[in-house]
Amino acid sequence: MKKILVTGANGQLGSELGLLSKSYLEYEWIFANRKDITLDNLELLKVQLDEIQPNIIFNCGAYTAVDQAETEKELAFTINHFAVELIAKYAFKNNVKLIHISTDYVFDGLSSNALTEDAQTNPINVYGDSKLAGEIACLKENPDSIIIRTSWVYSKFGNNFVKTMQRLMQERDEINVVNDQIGSPTYAADLAQVMINIIESSKWIPGVYNYSNEGEISWYEFALSIKELGGYNCKVGGIPSASYPTPAKRPSFSLLNKEKIKAIYNLNIPNYKESLKKMFV
Repeated sequence: MKKILVTGANGQLGSELGLLSKSYLEYEWIFANRKDITLDNLELLKVQLDEIQPNIIFNCGAYTAVDQAETEKELAFTINHFAVELIAKYAFKNNVKLIHISTDYVFDGLSSNALTEDAQTNPINVYGDSKLAGEIACLKENPDSIIIRTSWVYSKFGNNFVKTMQRLMQERDEINVVNDQIGSPTYAADLAQVMINIIESSKWIPGVYNYSNEGEISWYEFALSIKELGGYNCKVGGIPSASYPTPAKRPSFSLLNKEKIKAIYNLNIPNYKESLKKMFV
């Protein structure tokens, strides 16, 4: 029986994989939280990987506090770069299949066209820098890796934009949301299924892939969809990013082109609104 190690087990993607794993009992699933897999302690991480001896690794664990990363650069790089490098080395040495999750934040947001996998990377914050360093190290140490870049992830689990909007729209009469950052959301349950589909398929084509739901929207438009589906009465206003300053800059355009993953793995990717409805069931 093949053993699948899922890092970041308590995160949005890890939690969705936890639900899906119940339908894939031909695998032994190891869901590792921060205690089981300590991405910020590399010496211990080596020992833990040797003890678990997985056949497949879904590396969903990451340092994702985008604003905090500006002042915790060393920790962000330890988890998002050096731990990834170590996992990739382990995977290469032990012939382990590795799917590593990355982000649209590797881009600077200056494009006006949907970003392909070979578009120029140029992160504009520490988080993006650390994730790009992780990608580069991953493919260098293990060219057989699959990296999936995703964006605007949300889920019924954890903290995310959708749950924040649901709460605020019930608490307040009026909220403002930035309307000049463009991309597409990703329902973590959809991405989790794609990861399983890849290992279930007869194809293993290494390299970088993009995945998000279909659609091109701003965070403001996303908020309007949440308002509509939730039937909330809260008034939603659109504001420029300049009116909502954050410690870390965000890319203003990070829409991902998904043609590569659709073609290679024969995927039918749902529209963001179709997936968002599942949050309200």
